[in-house]
Amino acid sequence: MKKIALLYWGKGGSTEKVAHLVYDQFYPEMIDIFDLESFNIKDLDKYETLILGAATIGADYWEEASANNLWNRFFRDLENIDLSGKTVAFFGLGDQVLYPDHFVDGLGLFQKELSKTNAKIIGQWPVEGYDFTDSEGVKDGMFYGLAVDENNQWDMTEERVKKWTDQLKKELGY
Repeated sequence: MKKIALLYWGKGGSTEKVAHLVYDQFYPEMIDIFDLESFNIKDLDKYETLILGAATIGADYWEEASANNLWNRFFRDLENIDLSGKTVAFFGLGDQVLYPDHFVDGLGLFQKELSKTNAKIIGQWPVEGYDFTDSEGVKDGMFYGLAVDENNQWDMTEERVKKWTDQLKKELGY
C-alpha cells in the first residue's frame, strides 16, 4: 500500500483543522499526519505521497528566510533531494474577501518549489465557486491544489475536502 505523509503548518488554527479533515478521508494505515515542525525530512523515504497544507499569510513571510519560516526551511532541505517517483498534492487556505488579490497565493509557492523536485504533482482544483480577483495559486482556471476559505465559505469546506480527497484517491490509483 502506498503510504502518505500529510504535512501542515500552522498549528492550532484553520490549517490544522482542514489537515485533519483531509486525514479523516483516508484509512489510518494509509496516512500519517504531522505538523511541519515535528516532521523529520530524513523520513521522506517512508512515503510515496506527500500532501502539504498551509495558509497564505503574506508573501513577505513566505519568502523571508527567517528561522521562524518552517516552509522556507523545508523547501531549502528539499533542494538536494530528488523526489522522482513520489507524488505531491497541496491544499491552501486564504480569505477571498479580505485578500481577493492574493487568494491562496501559497498554492503557487508550493507549485513553484515542488516542481523543482521531480515529484509528480496532482490535485488541481477548479476555480468555480470562489470570488477573488487574483491568485498566484491559479493557472488556466485551476488552482494548483484545493483552495479553502474558512472565513467566508466555511460551510463548503467539508464537501470540498471530500471531493478533493476522492479525486486524489483516483489520481493515486486507490
